[in-house]
Amino acid sequence: VQLVESGGGLVQPGGSLRLSCAASGFTFSSYYMGWVRQVPGKGLEWVSYVDGVGGDTYYADSVKGRFTISRDNAKKTLYLQMNSLKPEDTALYYCARIIKIIATKPEYDYWGQGTQVTVSS
Repeated sequence: VQLVESGGGLVQPGGSLRLSCAASGFTFSSYYMGWVRQVPGKGLEWVSYVDGVGGDTYYADSVKGRFTISRDNAKKTLYLQMNSLKPEDTALYYCARIIKIIATKPEYDYWGQGTQVTVSS
């Protein structure tokens, strides 16, 4: 299993970024996939996840209405469109494969190396 994120960078508050995650080594369409983030000194926070066909999406309250998750199963790629970015969105963002969801909380078994998102003026 390999997950490779890209698309992070430095953006001003209110700006946008689109993260991508290229997946390989497993049947991509068979799994829920998600994005998690980590701020230095804090734990992992799940951001969003999507079912295998892209029909059902879920978002943390902190990003609801600003972020949009999507997937292209033909390209085996997961996306996260981030709009209206805030300084508190600054984190290392990981793409992750989900193995189970309990009470809307996802559990992951594989994740990538992460891509840094920094929101600052």
